[in-house]
Amino acid sequence: MERITSEVVSCSETNPNPQTEVVFPNVSEANEQHCSHSICISLPASPSKFIAERAKKVLFTDDIDENTRFDAKKPKLAAIHSQSMLYTNDETKGSETTETNTISPDVLFNTLKKSENQPFLLRIPISCFGICLGVGSQVNLWKTLATSPSTRFLHVSLNVNFALWYMSLALVATVSVLYILKIVFYFKAVQREYYHPIKVNFFFAPWIALLLIAIGAPPSIEVKLPSLLWYVLMAPLLCLELKIYGQWMAGGQRRLSKVANPSNHIAIIGNFVGALLGASMGLKEGPLFFFAVGLAHYTVLFVTLYQRLPTTQTLPKELHPMFFLFVGAPSVACVAWENIIEDFYIGAKIIYFITMFLYFSLAVRINFFRGFRFSLAWWAYTFPMTSASISTIRYATKVKNPFTQSMSIALSSISTVIVVTLILLTIFHGLVLRDLFPNDMSITVAEQLSNTSGKQTGDIEECLSGDGDDV
Repeated sequence: MERITSEVVSCSETNPNPQTEVVFPNVSEANEQHCSHSICISLPASPSKFIAERAKKVLFTDDIDENTRFDAKKPKLAAIHSQSMLYTNDETKGSETTETNTISPDVLFNTLKKSENQPFLLRIPISCFGICLGVGSQVNLWKTLATSPSTRFLHVSLNVNFALWYMSLALVATVSVLYILKIVFYFKAVQREYYHPIKVNFFFAPWIALLLIAIGAPPSIEVKLPSLLWYVLMAPLLCLELKIYGQWMAGGQRRLSKVANPSNHIAIIGNFVGALLGASMGLKEGPLFFFAVGLAHYTVLFVTLYQRLPTTQTLPKELHPMFFLFVGAPSVACVAWENIIEDFYIGAKIIYFITMFLYFSLAVRINFFRGFRFSLAWWAYTFPMTSASISTIRYATKVKNPFTQSMSIALSSISTVIVVTLILLTIFHGLVLRDLFPNDMSITVAEQLSNTSGKQTGDIEECLSGDGDDV
């Protein structure tokens, strides 16, 4: 190689080599070009003495801004010459147009904060049924405390179970009425929630809440429940499972390896809760069927979540409480299997020990579950903790000693305190601060993008026409 030089070539410099010309896409705009740095490299064509005459000159341009970078698909702009690389005004104008049509994230974020509140029904999320799961599980806990032989020394009255049962029934009815109204008036918003990878799992929650109410019914009411009720409640769950589980296996962008997150446990828990209710009603084949389906899919989901595949998205920090749902499915499965075989035997004990290991492995990670503001996601703590308490009481009945009894009281106390605290926080944020139900950001973003592009927004439902796959 003869020489390597780097220099800045001005636009007005005369070309010293009359045989080398600068290639312009448009000659008429040559005076309006911009120049950049260039490196001139001379390569020997042969080892002869005429190196200077046969040298090949190749241009390497410096890194330039992304908005003015040459497109590799335009070969006519790539010229071999020894002068500076020049850019046309068309490319500069194109980059300016791109910048004009792009919304700054800071501007969009400030707009979202200043946006007016959407209608109340539109802001009611399907995740509100998570509150029903937490309160409904407490109904079962206090019924178990009052009737279990291992906790009989506490002398818990069934009146607590009565009060909580009626409160849970009223809560489920209220949330159901509100969400039915949302379906009627904002159906497209409900569709967006159904296509959301996290919120879709909460469509199982209303039916699970009704199953919990049936399981936690006071003894005087429980004996009057017909077996037909189990079939009525399990039919919609079966339809949802056929749809969702089918997408997990062969759903393209919705297959489990892409959408797996801890909230998927809610779609599994319904099988075990249904098996528990069916077994308590004296049914055999139906509860065993749903237990088998739930066990198979829980195993697949458990392994998928443990692997943390690169195709899955990381759960936002505000949704970290949902990791406690790891405990929910095995804790209910433990009690369901006990009811199916009518004994807390080896199978139930194995599932119970898995539950306890997961419970304490999550409980020691305190930093993982702090540092974010209160939201409805916090209710994800309640159902798993309460279910673990119930399974511990059942285990203490089989293996009765001071340690298991103390453990039953401790876990039951923790779950009760958590539920009471969350009820107070929910009331405070909902009625005092009024920030419990924020705007649906997907709708607000759609409105801002539509306004920025100069389109008419019209009715708010028109902003819901997207596919709803964004998280």
